[in-house]
Amino acid sequence: MKQRIYIDTSVVGGYFDDEFSADTGLFFERVINGELVIILSDLLEAELLRAPLFVRELLLRIPAKYIEKIRISQEAIELADKYINGKVVGKTSRADCQHIAIATLCKADVLVSWNFRHIVNLDRIRGYNGINYQNGYNMIEIRTPKEISKYGNED
Repeated sequence: MKQRIYIDTSVVGGYFDDEFSADTGLFFERVINGELVIILSDLLEAELLRAPLFVRELLLRIPAKYIEKIRISQEAIELADKYINGKVVGKTSRADCQHIAIATLCKADVLVSWNFRHIVNLDRIRGYNGINYQNGYNMIEIRTPKEISKYGNED
């Protein structure tokens, strides 16, 4: 079974960033080759509306059969607020919390991000998973595209 990978906006932008482009390119190559399925939320799509056209068009290169689309729910909004109320991050990180909540609720195998400050950060990951545990949700794996791109399909 293919891994279902939730991506946030930093992954799309990372494709065009000198520091992250090589690893992000390898990640998207695995998706295009059918090794992974990416989960795209309406939150990501809304955030991309502010991005340049060439950034938004990146996702058009991926065959639709390797994309799962999901909408933010009231439950995700409430879970994101619990992360903030639990002081995992501050109120200015609400969108980041919503990405994590959506990925948690749709039972993504992994959330992938280049956001080291609010998402791919060991203390924050422990905080998010502590809130998830306290509220009866599954733990969420959070990694960078580099960690996902370097491992081929071992099936």
